[in-house]
Amino acid sequence: MTAPIQIDIVSDAICPWCFIGKRRLEKALAERPDIEVAINWRPFQLNPDMPREGMDRADYVAAKFGSVERARQMYASVAAAGAGEGVSIAYDKMQRTPNTLDAHRLIRWADSAGVQGKVVELLFTRYFEQGADIGNHDTLVAVATEAGMDGAVVRDLLASDADLEAVQAEDAYARKLGIQGVPCFIIDRRYAVSGAQEPEAFVEIFKRVQAEAAAAAE
Repeated sequence: MTAPIQIDIVSDAICPWCFIGKRRLEKALAERPDIEVAINWRPFQLNPDMPREGMDRADYVAAKFGSVERARQMYASVAAAGAGEGVSIAYDKMQRTPNTLDAHRLIRWADSAGVQGKVVELLFTRYFEQGADIGNHDTLVAVATEAGMDGAVVRDLLASDADLEAVQAEDAYARKLGIQGVPCFIIDRRYAVSGAQEPEAFVEIFKRVQAEAAAAAE
């Protein structure tokens, strides 16, 4: 039996291109139902210096882009790209820009619970489509519960420093590898796809990995 193709996705839960890239990867996998993959989501913070409580979004936008108008123009192009993938990005609903350390901790715990993909999807939809503050513990517990995790356990873990250093170390390691932006898809631990590439980019690498595996088996 052929081993699943490992796909490590370095991303942040508030990265719109990570959400779009997820959809494009899913399209590529739909084109190749004959292959099996094992997906693992890895942490990266777009705003590593963000206060733990997050920021008012208007203040964040002004600090990052210089003006609301400039931000509006950039967001419009991102929203259009998202719409093309069936992703609704409701910037008008977002009141806060969160620190994502706790979201990354939840994603890490979700892996152990076997529901990592579901938690990642829920975090994306909560933030981008509903404008929820995914740095808020109540929001994270609701996501965990909907994904099938024990909400009470997750709440206790969030109130502690559990895996905080582990998430920060993974983030630092990604930067040490040269990853400066996300998403970054590391396929078969050898091939990297940077950014939300079209499905064809993934399909091409799947073919290469399969060909190499077949050659090695001869």
